[in-house]
Amino acid sequence: MKSNRRNFLKVSGLAGLGMSGITSLESFATGISSESSGNFAGDKFGFIITPPMREAYQTALSILKPTPKQLEHGLELHRNSVVVDSYGFMPRAALDGERMKLAIESDASPLEIQDLQEDMSMTRFVHHEREKQEFMNAWKASGVTCVVQNAGEEGNEISRLLKRLSRFTYATDWMKDFLGKAVVPADIIKAKSENRHALYFTGNGVPLPQDWVSAQEELRYIRVFFQLGIRMMHLTYNRNNMIGGGCGEQGDFGLSDFGRAVVKEMNRVGVIVDISHSGWQTSLEAAQLSAKPMVASHSTVSSLYEHFRGKPDPVIRAIADTDGYLGICCIPQYLGGSGDIASMMNHIDYMVKKFGSNHVAIGTDVAYTSQYSIAENKKIPPYRRPRTRWEALWPVDDFKQTPEMAQSMAWTNWPLFTVGMVQLGYADQEIQKILGGNVIRVATSALG
Repeated sequence: MKSNRRNFLKVSGLAGLGMSGITSLESFATGISSESSGNFAGDKFGFIITPPMREAYQTALSILKPTPKQLEHGLELHRNSVVVDSYGFMPRAALDGERMKLAIESDASPLEIQDLQEDMSMTRFVHHEREKQEFMNAWKASGVTCVVQNAGEEGNEISRLLKRLSRFTYATDWMKDFLGKAVVPADIIKAKSENRHALYFTGNGVPLPQDWVSAQEELRYIRVFFQLGIRMMHLTYNRNNMIGGGCGEQGDFGLSDFGRAVVKEMNRVGVIVDISHSGWQTSLEAAQLSAKPMVASHSTVSSLYEHFRGKPDPVIRAIADTDGYLGICCIPQYLGGSGDIASMMNHIDYMVKKFGSNHVAIGTDVAYTSQYSIAENKKIPPYRRPRTRWEALWPVDDFKQTPEMAQSMAWTNWPLFTVGMVQLGYADQEIQKILGGNVIRVATSALG
């Protein structure tokens, strides 16, 4: 297994990277299992394990129950790997409670409040020193090299999609020494070699003018957003749209005639087709049509637990046939079963055994939130919230989630996802494909 790891590192250009500040993985493994109170680790490990992080680690460890050898090996492998969250969110800053309070008391509209809330959670760490340290610490603790970042609000409206893209562009512009915008997959590997982190932008919708003059006119903003850095787009988001059927609808009419044109244009431009929030028939038809690898970046296996956000085997097979992947998410109610890290591992194992390690990734769909959020949120008075967004069609789900389920899959528990795969008996090279190699391969093919 060690020779496999050396071979992978040599091929990917990562040999000799060291342990990113971690001097003793055995000591670190002991530390995350420790019952001691307060922060610890500090400079010795390159980051501080805060009490919430440690509690999440302990919850996951109590479920996985790895041997000391498995834990040690998994942590080492994780630290030496290019780790890419195939769909997710970089750490979020705490809001400025006083500023939110002032806006609410000044009768700001629901949209103003929403924009202020998003702006602060997505950019406040750029200039606020306490939040910057919290932000950087969470990245280091996770061992994640790159997040395929949700950089576009749900829907097809161009102005709405631009807002989130501006937030994350701003963050990468101002924090280049720590966090960069990856334009091509090689930027992700370079970030790892330089002990930095990266975002690879994805949008939660295809940008459309919605003038409906001609199909060609409607398609032109796909290239514009590609030029702005978006490398992946959702075809639909829960509801049906002009492209195809959404996963939240009771019926799924499949890919529309216009939807076929969208997939072809995304292939031509170099944007990855993502069907995570599309209906099963639409997903299948998109995969059958796509000339390049396409993905369900954050989903689950319906054969293990039937949920509208999961994908059945015929759809997964069609995705694999494009040389794409399905990213297993960390949402308990999508995973079913025990709804925790063990269930997540079951979904990964099913994928590996049935479709092969080339077609699996991990797209957490969860975020780390600053430990200071609770205190800041207490300063915010009640306010009039906007109506439920059009795209937010979420069928009734009676799954009973416990705090421990989500806690076991906390974003900073990424190193333990690798430990879990070590327990499943995978070779190091297989694990490194799942951790990031498959995302990099698909991203490279899309641009090719």
